[in-house]
Amino acid sequence: MYKYILRRVLVFIPMLFIVTVVVFALAYLAPGDPLTGQQLDPTIDPEVLEQRREALGLNEPPHVQYANWLSNVARGNLGDSLHYSGRTVQELILSRVPNTIYLAVFSLFVTIIVGLPIGIYSARKQYTVVDYSATTFGFLGLATPNFFAALVAIYFFSFQLGWFPAQGTVSSTSLTGFEAFIDRLHHLVLPGITLGLASTAIYMRYIRSEMLDVMGSDFIRTARAKGLGENSVLYKHTLRNALIPIITLLGFEFGTLLSGAVVIEATFNFPGLGQLFLTGIMNRDFPLIMGINLLVGVTILVGNLLADIFYAVVDPRIRYD
Repeated sequence: MYKYILRRVLVFIPMLFIVTVVVFALAYLAPGDPLTGQQLDPTIDPEVLEQRREALGLNEPPHVQYANWLSNVARGNLGDSLHYSGRTVQELILSRVPNTIYLAVFSLFVTIIVGLPIGIYSARKQYTVVDYSATTFGFLGLATPNFFAALVAIYFFSFQLGWFPAQGTVSSTSLTGFEAFIDRLHHLVLPGITLGLASTAIYMRYIRSEMLDVMGSDFIRTARAKGLGENSVLYKHTLRNALIPIITLLGFEFGTLLSGAVVIEATFNFPGLGQLFLTGIMNRDFPLIMGINLLVGVTILVGNLLADIFYAVVDPRIRYD
């Protein structure tokens, strides 16, 4: 197992290198740079702008800019933000990433406690009213864009009913202890449920499909023929074998949530990593864009590695010796 983990970690290095090259190329090919907007200001001397570009290294060839960035990363330095003057990329990411982690964990928790039980029950009661209702809910969840669901949730549950706040992470910075925890949780409900809507539908459909597939297997019929109870057959044998594809989804889910929260964070004015990433793109803040993408890439790769490890936990037949 340890050798397998070491091999996977070594494979991460070229994969991250390729990811950073692609992201840097896309960012560089985008029109403009961090100083483009200032060209429209008639009070700024064009020569001053050129001097600033030269000082920031924006006039260097793309391969030189990338090599400089990669050299800084190798030394543990993600660089300085070009938009947030005087602040490093590490500082900006560390200030926002806790909020995004709270949002991602809450969303994933909602997805698991809602999607999996509904999917299991739908497979157990196939072709019933519950099954058809769950299928309808799944298709609606997949078909509804996150931003539209967010706007509907804000309109009804915030403006009309006043149950939940429409933006922010806390009501007041003076709150402490358990009161601060409840207040933060209160602010997470609407964006968390909205972000987890599509994932809930996906998990529900996957677990239903896998459960039905495993329930038709020979070893399940053998277990029933031995006289095992239905709950034992369902949860001990069927569910355990049906969890393999769910673990695969979970491996990618957390990193996907970190990067996919851009729309939700912008809609709810939620100061997290997604909103920071959107600001970086709009202002062509190359070091900030690269730093966030590097973090998301590492998160996805680590999540994928953890999924492979949990395969062996769920299915003893899987070995990495």
